[in-house]
Amino acid sequence: MFSICDRRLIEYTWFMGTDPDASVDPRVARTHRDVVRTAADLLMSGGWDTVTHAEVARRAGYSKATLYAHWPTRLDLIRDAVTQICDEARHPEPGGDLRTDLVTGLTDFAQDLTGRLARVLGGVIERSGTDPVVEELRRLLYDTGTRMLRTVLETHLDARDVDPVLALLAGGIFVRIAFEGLVATPELIEDLVVRALASVQLPAGSDGQAS
Repeated sequence: MFSICDRRLIEYTWFMGTDPDASVDPRVARTHRDVVRTAADLLMSGGWDTVTHAEVARRAGYSKATLYAHWPTRLDLIRDAVTQICDEARHPEPGGDLRTDLVTGLTDFAQDLTGRLARVLGGVIERSGTDPVVEELRRLLYDTGTRMLRTVLETHLDARDVDPVLALLAGGIFVRIAFEGLVATPELIEDLVVRALASVQLPAGSDGQAS
């Protein structure tokens, strides 16, 4: 199955006048890889304002004309950069224990919010509601950041409880970090998991209590 970046590369080859059913021209693939990688690095290190056609072209070693031809707007560059960041995201694998896996997944989510993704997510939130592409990226970042949590919840909980519990967990961490400006400590994460699981009826065999 193609990733979003793979599909964008096919669109890019079509833009270049290349048959997307044929093997991708190595030069096209290299240009796409270099430009998107550079934009992604800029986005994570300096935020949205640093991702300009001029700066990406300078750092990637291509002309501005090349970038404008295939990424007409700055948002086109940012969309492909965010997509690549999400495609490359790695999360812990669930071990099978509900409570332990939720703590691990929530810790991973908190690290995303305070690490290299902080500037990316901040830019999306700042521009929320301004463009459908921004909304697409907001959803992509949320789905990527909470992927492990959703997988764990879908494995152990009734389907109707998955979204509410996910909102409690992710929302608690987001408020702590983004609004309160505080650290999501291990104690807070443990407490959020216990409280979230206490809000639902756990199926037989799913023990959400501390051992």
